[in-house]
Amino acid sequence: MTGPTSVPAEHRATAVLFDFGGVLTSSVFEAFREFGESIGCDPRLPLRLFSDDVEARALLVAHEEGRMGEREFEQGFAARLRAHGVEVDGAGLVHRIQSGLRADSAMIELVTEVRNAGFRVGLLSNSLGDDCYAGFDLASMFDAVTISGEIGVRKPSRRAYDIACARLNVEPGATVMVDDLPQNIVAAEHAGLTGVLHRDAADTIERLWAALGPS
Repeated sequence: MTGPTSVPAEHRATAVLFDFGGVLTSSVFEAFREFGESIGCDPRLPLRLFSDDVEARALLVAHEEGRMGEREFEQGFAARLRAHGVEVDGAGLVHRIQSGLRADSAMIELVTEVRNAGFRVGLLSNSLGDDCYAGFDLASMFDAVTISGEIGVRKPSRRAYDIACARLNVEPGATVMVDDLPQNIVAAEHAGLTGVLHRDAADTIERLWAALGPS
């Protein structure tokens, strides 16, 4: 597929999809650890529940796919924490988790630089809570925005990557995905995209421009 006319032919990609939490913000892992400390439990427990506890994981999937609202998710997650010995009220749990996330200015600037270089840029994000994108003007930052709760499917489902690429009007093979979760990068590559696993801004900036080819 031919990219925009402003993109030189030697580029290996014409578009970039960015994740949100943990890519355009500080670490999601750290935010969950801070939340765990704030409720007086093992800081690793809240995040571990989503991988090891069947009920907690089902709550997260249902919420991220838009089948469960924020309040119901909070109450369900609080119940799973209580089942593991942590007494906590469900009200406001999502806000407490998100309070540990801070915008990463270097990554936000990278989105602008990539777009100004002639590449199409999109957001592909698994949503958590009703206001997780507050403070970000996504419509002005991106050419297309794809959020799991709105499309009814979440990463690492191949369908999520297909929808995001279609909204950007690019083929998966011409798209780079930047994400902080290894399983999402593996899934993106299985869907035909090029993956860049995000750990910090400096490393991602270098590896993303390398993936996009000579300018």
